[in-house]
Amino acid sequence: MNTAGHSEATERRGLELTPFRGLRYDPDRVGSLAAVTSPPYDVVVRPDGVHHLQSADPHNIVRLILPQAGTPSARTGQAADTLRRWQAEGILALDPEPGLYVYEQRDDNGLLQRGVIGALRVSEPSEGVVLPHEEVMPPVVADRAALMRATSANLEPLLLTYRGDGTAAEVVEATTGRPPLLATTTEDGFHHRLWSITDPAEVARIQSDLGHHQALIADGHHRWATYLRLRAEHASPSPWDYGLVLLVDTARYPLRVRAIHRLLHGLPVADALTAVEGHFRVRRLDVTLPKAQEALADAACAGNAFLLAGDGTFHLLDRPDPDLLARTVPADRPAPWRTLDATVLHTTLLEHVWHIPEDSPAHIAYIHDAAATVTKAEQDGSTAVLMHPVREEVVRDLARQGVTMPRKSTSFGPKPASGLVLRALDV
Repeated sequence: MNTAGHSEATERRGLELTPFRGLRYDPDRVGSLAAVTSPPYDVVVRPDGVHHLQSADPHNIVRLILPQAGTPSARTGQAADTLRRWQAEGILALDPEPGLYVYEQRDDNGLLQRGVIGALRVSEPSEGVVLPHEEVMPPVVADRAALMRATSANLEPLLLTYRGDGTAAEVVEATTGRPPLLATTTEDGFHHRLWSITDPAEVARIQSDLGHHQALIADGHHRWATYLRLRAEHASPSPWDYGLVLLVDTARYPLRVRAIHRLLHGLPVADALTAVEGHFRVRRLDVTLPKAQEALADAACAGNAFLLAGDGTFHLLDRPDPDLLARTVPADRPAPWRTLDATVLHTTLLEHVWHIPEDSPAHIAYIHDAAATVTKAEQDGSTAVLMHPVREEVVRDLARQGVTMPRKSTSFGPKPASGLVLRALDV
């Protein structure tokens, strides 16, 4: 084997980010840019969050990313019609020339995140360029694919991370010294700014640097899987060979990693506790949510731990029976995977103890906000399972080994706001 040639080929294979003509709201045609933005589609707590966003402005992006209609085909058709109408009316307009976009998020507590938005060449996980770390749910991929087909657009960017601190980062920093295309503050307190990079030399410097790196999918596994599916449906070359992403250099701007919590529909807390009796140590915590999460963090240092809620108090589950884990957790995976809280939750608790199908929306919901999960559990008489976050190093190490974590294991952030820049594929 020619190892030198192999090494050169490997070095050449990296991130391929290309400019595009951004489709953006005309600020003169909407109430405010903040009022038309939304969190990513899978972070919106439905239906309350959808209604709140829809009422914020008649042109809120949620009408495209989460259209409301009676059937799947009616929803995707509605989104496509809405997008075409907004373009015809000038609500959304294409930027005059292709560019990459520098995006900044900042809060009042010192958090600062900057990255580059562009159209990234879609690649299979086996190529080692874009590394997924979570499994996906096929019905969600099918839903997102139908929406992208109907609209012929990437409506919101995925969040990818890489570790560089090189030329691309220098161009990003220099760009933020210029007047932005837009600046707005959303109701969550985040300040957003966006710039375009159209100078060929600056674009080339970013592309050259990124070409030496691989990226980790931080948020957007289902949309990346959708990109792969839609690329396969179209003869190459086509616009579907690329997908809209935000690339953040975590060597310079580390992301926060949070847990995604579970809401178990139709399972009262009392029944959940009865089922785990003898399998986990269970302690009742009559404390506030922040104090309960502190107790969860302490317990998680020693092993698998979960918080159950929904009956007006909290129940800390820890110290699982080793024999139970040996019987229920697959032994053919690396030890870091076998000991993940998400692994134990899905393979042991959901499948063997509570008998809940993890891919059924009728039985389980995935919610990013702990307080919202607890509130909905108390309203519905169901069980909230609160998780402790995984460290980013564990996520990246598993991804490099080609090992995917259970679905919805992590929540990286801050996530890009949807509605600041879209990518139309039919231009």
